Amino acid sequence: PRDVTGRGCGAAMEPLVVAMLLLVVPGHPALGGRNMWLIKEKVLQAREQRARDYVQGQRWSLTAVGSGQHLEPQEEFFPQPLDHFNRQNNATYKQRYWVNTELWEPDGGPVFLYIGGEGALTTYSVLAGEHVDLARKYRALLVAVEHRYYGASINPDGLNDHNLHFLSSQQALADLATIHAFISQRYKLTKLNKWICFGGSYPGSLSAWFRLKFPHLVHAAVASSAPVRAQLDFTAYNKVVSRSLSNPVVGGSSECRASVGAAFAAVDGLLARGAAAALERDFRSCRPLNGSGDYGELAGNLADVVMGTVQYNRELGNADTIANLCRTMGNARLGPPYRRLVALHADYLERMFLNCTDNSHQRALEELRSEVVKPYGVGERQWYYQTCAEFGYYQTCEDEGCPLSRWLTLRSQVDVCAQVFGIDASSVQEAVNFTNDYYGADSPKSSRIFFVNGDIDPWHALSVLRNQSRSELALVINGTAHCANMNPPETGDPPSLRHARQIIQDQIGEWLSRSPLYPL
Repeated sequence: PRDVTGRGCGAAMEPLVVAMLLLVVPGHPALGGRNMWLIKEKVLQAREQRARDYVQGQRWSLTAVGSGQHLEPQEEFFPQPLDHFNRQNNATYKQRYWVNTELWEPDGGPVFLYIGGEGALTTYSVLAGEHVDLARKYRALLVAVEHRYYGASINPDGLNDHNLHFLSSQQALADLATIHAFISQRYKLTKLNKWICFGGSYPGSLSAWFRLKFPHLVHAAVASSAPVRAQLDFTAYNKVVSRSLSNPVVGGSSECRASVGAAFAAVDGLLARGAAAALERDFRSCRPLNGSGDYGELAGNLADVVMGTVQYNRELGNADTIANLCRTMGNARLGPPYRRLVALHADYLERMFLNCTDNSHQRALEELRSEVVKPYGVGERQWYYQTCAEFGYYQTCEDEGCPLSRWLTLRSQVDVCAQVFGIDASSVQEAVNFTNDYYGADSPKSSRIFFVNGDIDPWHALSVLRNQSRSELALVINGTAHCANMNPPETGDPPSLRHARQIIQDQIGEWLSRSPLYPL
C-alpha cells in the first residue's frame, strides 16, 4: 500500500519545542509511498525552520496593540462529542486548539479560522503563514483547530476499527461549528466579528465545505490546493506530473519527461522479468524483494521521488526541484535513462540521510493496521481510512500519458481498504459518489469562497479552476506547487506568487469591507 511516515527530529528538547518541530505541512492528501512521506517530513521540517525564523523576525508585530507585552498562544483542549449525529452517544474526545489574540481588534475585528487536516498542528499555526499575515493586516482574532483523530485530538482507543467510524469530514465540520459557538461565547463575539476560514489541501476542502454547509457561521473561505472533487482513480495526478516535467517555466522539458518515461519503462521491464537482484542493488533496497507486493512498493517508492519533487517544487531549495531533477535525467554522461534514475534515487537517499529504502509490502500493511496512537506527525492509518471511506484519491499510472511505473494500479491501492479496514472496492466507489453528491464536487454552488491553486501542483486537477459566480472565485498561480501561497513570503518568491497574495488580500478586504492596516 501507499504508506505514511511522520516522525519528529531533535534530541533532549522540551516537549513544547518537540511539538513545534512537528508543524504540520499545510495539507497533503496524497497517499504516497514511504519516500513520499519522508519527503513530506523533510518539507515539514523546512517549513518549521522558516516559520521559526519568520516569527523571530516579526516578533514586534505579535505584540498587543498599545502594550509592550507578548503573550505566547497556549495549547488548549475542548471536549467534543464523539458522534455529533447521535446525541444518545455520550462519548467525547478532547480537541486541541490555539487562539492568538495579539493582533485582534475586538471592536469589529474578524476571526480567521485555520483548519487542521491529516496531521498534528502546533503553536505556529497561529503565529506564521499567509493567514497570520492577513490577520495582522485586518486585525483578526486567530484560531487554529486540530482535526479530530489527528495529533493529540484523539482518545487512546481512537484507532481501533469501531472508533474509526467516527472519523469523517462531516464530523469534522460539526466539530468546527461547535468550536465556533464556544469561541463566540468566550470572546463575546457579535455579528460584526465576521469569520473567514483558511485551509490547504484536504483542510482547503474543509474550508470550502464549512462555508458551504454553515453559511450562517462563516462569512467567507479561502481554499488553497483543495481537492474538492473526490475521485477513486486519480489518474489526472500523474498527467499533471507529466506536464510539469515538460514545463520550461519550472525547468522542465519534453526531453526530461521522455527520459523519466524511458527510465520507468526499463524498471517495469526488469520487474516483469523478475530481475529482483539487479533492482535491489541499483535502488538499494533494505530487504530482498519478495513477490509482487514488494515489486509494487519499490515501483511506488521510485515514483514518489519524482511525484514528491513535482508536488513540493522549490520547498527544499535548489536540490529538490523539477529543474534539478531534469538536469539529472537529461545528463547523458550518466548513461541511459535507467542509470540516470539510479543516480537520481541515490541523490535522494543521500539528501534524506538514508542508507536504503524499505520496500516490504507486508511491513507497510502492518503499519496501517497498527492501533498505536502517535500524537505527532501525520496519521497514516487515519488518512488511509478516510480515503477508503470518503475520498479515493488513488494516484494511478495505468494510462498511456503516465511517465511513471505501470505498477501504480488502482486495484493494488483499493485492495488495501479491504485488507486493513474490511471495506470492499464497491463500497469505496459508493463512498466517493456520496462525498461528491454531499458537497457538490467541483461545482459546490456556494458563495464567498476563493479557490487558490498552483498549476504545477498535481492536486489542482480536483479543485475549482474557474470562477463559478461573482463571489465563488478561482485563481491559478503560474509556476507554483502545492499550497505555495500559504507560506510566509520569501525574497525568492516568483512574481506570480507575490501578485496572487495581493489578490487574495484585496478580496478578503472586499469581503470584510475593511482596509488593511499594513498593506503589502
